[in-house]
Amino acid sequence: MPATPTVTVPGTPASPAGGSVRSVRMKRGEHPTHTGLTSFQRWAWRMFRQRVLAKPPDPLLEENLIKAHMRVRADEYMATVYATTMVVAIATVVAGAAVGVLFWLSGALLLGVVIGVLLPVLCPVGAFFVLQSNPGSKAKERGRKIDRKISPAMSFVSAMSSADVNTDQIFKELGRQKIYGEVAEEAAWITRDTELLGVDILTAIRNGAQRSPSKRFQDFLQGVVTTATSGGQLKPYFLLKAEQYERENKLEQLQRVETMGLMAETFVTVVVAFPLFLVIIIAIFAVIGGGGQFMIDLLWGIVGAMIPLAQFGFIFFMYSIAQEMV
Repeated sequence: MPATPTVTVPGTPASPAGGSVRSVRMKRGEHPTHTGLTSFQRWAWRMFRQRVLAKPPDPLLEENLIKAHMRVRADEYMATVYATTMVVAIATVVAGAAVGVLFWLSGALLLGVVIGVLLPVLCPVGAFFVLQSNPGSKAKERGRKIDRKISPAMSFVSAMSSADVNTDQIFKELGRQKIYGEVAEEAAWITRDTELLGVDILTAIRNGAQRSPSKRFQDFLQGVVTTATSGGQLKPYFLLKAEQYERENKLEQLQRVETMGLMAETFVTVVVAFPLFLVIIIAIFAVIGGGGQFMIDLLWGIVGAMIPLAQFGFIFFMYSIAQEMV
């Protein structure tokens, strides 16, 4: 019979080489997998390794990477940011020079100089700040997804608890229910800590609360730890939290519906009625007032730019609200 595979991770002082590692037992037939870097990330790490390691680690970036479930270290991610910024800078320098020369040949010397100077400056700076803030944005997005699914997930947890299922089994089953989205992902990480890393369930839940991007899910997990350590019963706590999140979810749904109704009324006023009256008034001024070509150009700008952009803006906003209600 084949032996159960093991891997070593940092943890205990039992190490054959004198280091701090411990064995982690895996299920029979499974093998450890590693999250590798892409070829671009490996090149970025070779290029900017010394620059990244020369600076002190950024705890906020490390926290956001964990909360966003981005499987890369903070120093490797910053090396990728530097490499991407350098590539963008080289590309925009070439593009700015080409565009500047074209404008200069067409007679617009000042515009060519402005574009040739601003494009290589603004684009790399913007790319750097966007990439640096990307883990935080992804973490916030995961937090919103958790908040949208936390009410039905707590109903599942309370139902499992009513059947006298152990806490570790509750989180294990919750992690298997992919219908709950990111909540199931958070529960799966707690199960990973208990079954793969050998951490007890309360410590795993406490660690899960620290790395969760959702404030509501953090409060729930911290409440589990507090209730268990103070000698309370978890079944009434799970039922209470399920009822609380259900009430909060109904209130949030009602607020979103009211917001959508208000936006619908605003759409009729701002996007339908106002441009219609504006087009009529400008057309009358163009015919009677002698506005000439300027009025005609303004009319084309309203019809071809302002009205479509306003409609697309309202559509995007309503779509975003509707997605939060799913």
